[in-house]
Amino acid sequence: MTARRSGPLWAGLAAALLLVACGEKPQTLGPRKGDQPAYTGPATAFTAPGWIPGNEASWSAELRTRAERGQNEYTRIQPR
Repeated sequence: MTARRSGPLWAGLAAALLLVACGEKPQTLGPRKGDQPAYTGPATAFTAPGWIPGNEASWSAELRTRAERGQNEYTRIQPR
């Protein structure tokens, strides 16, 4: 092939590669697990100390403590 004829061939090949690269695989969920309350989660190494899995009162207390101490910027800053 000559350079004139192969130009559109390369352009078509490049366009096809770009379109293939932009493709997205379908994102399907696995089988649905039963809806459970958040406080029934598993006890792992990352579980906050003081929280007992399955105990709604300790879950609420941990959320309250986290909101007051860890995520409230007004309580974290030192006044001048």
